[in-house]
Amino acid sequence: GAAFKKKEDTHRMAEANKAFSHFKV
Repeated sequence: GAAFKKKEDTHRMAEANKAFSHFKV
């Protein structure tokens, strides 16, 4: 449902953020 999608979005955002931070450094 919506909760699952929100969780997925948050997880993907965290992954992208981690990758972006790593790339930035």
